[in-house]
Amino acid sequence: MTWYTLSPWSVRLGATALLASLIALAACDADEILEPRSDVAAEAADAAGEEVAELVAFDDTLLASATRRRGIPIGHFAQPMSTFGRTYNGGHQNFSPRTVVRELSAIRARGGRVVVAFSGSPKYYRQNGYFSFEKWKSRVNRFKGINLSQFIKDGTIVGHYMIDEPNDPANWRGRPVPPATLEKMAKYSKQLWPRMPTIVRVEPGYLSRSHRYLDAAWAQYLHRKGPVESFLRRNVSAARDRDLGLVVGLNVLKGGIPNGTRMTAREVKSWGSVLLNSSYPCAFISWTYDRSYLSSNGVAEAMRALRRKAESRSAKSCRV
Repeated sequence: MTWYTLSPWSVRLGATALLASLIALAACDADEILEPRSDVAAEAADAAGEEVAELVAFDDTLLASATRRRGIPIGHFAQPMSTFGRTYNGGHQNFSPRTVVRELSAIRARGGRVVVAFSGSPKYYRQNGYFSFEKWKSRVNRFKGINLSQFIKDGTIVGHYMIDEPNDPANWRGRPVPPATLEKMAKYSKQLWPRMPTIVRVEPGYLSRSHRYLDAAWAQYLHRKGPVESFLRRNVSAARDRDLGLVVGLNVLKGGIPNGTRMTAREVKSWGSVLLNSSYPCAFISWTYDRSYLSSNGVAEAMRALRRKAESRSAKSCRV
């Protein structure tokens, strides 16, 4: 009897071809580009003494990532890496230059997409309590020499979260950050990453109708903002009027009834479903991750229901 031995290269080539076909099938209903991590796979394949089982495990991870990235991302601020996957495929994270590539790679491997914050807490870019564009720019410049193109192209990065609540005087010593300054920030971001969507967490009605570089606004629902249906109509209309994308979400920890309380499971499911019934939002990111609250039976099931609704939406960029 004659035995034939397949070379590691032959095994890799066959596995890669099969994986490519499966990914193409999984992504057929998506608008985004899912780019195979060929550079990482090549490094793994060339490693001395690598076992075929390790390669297959890597390919399984890539396939799982591709098949989980349906619809629009759903998740929370400050969401631990380990939670990307079954229930949440989105989130918001502050990154450091030292770890950003490694952490984005890990999020992508788990099928995740994330809104990235490069400037960190507002305390780092205030000057005597007021917003400082120069300080903000220096914070962003820490990432200037880091190649993030792969994560922008494949949709792992949802967008650049430039600033939180620029309209709230309490954040800026009584002097809100005007729309013209937000446009200036977006222009600077585009100079560094032309294809990365630019996002500010403020309702679109605050923003200019004549912007060129700002891509998306953010409408976070709390009960005190009135009926959720009216809230959604108002913000979708304002976003459309300004040619902006729209991120939505819930303040699950302080947005319930009565005002300032945690949302009940019923409120999470009901209000979140209304927001996700619209085809306009590009992401659903809520404030904020709290393990004990989110793991309770009722809330956990409500979030799983919202994940299913988010997956039923057509995938879309936050760039209109």
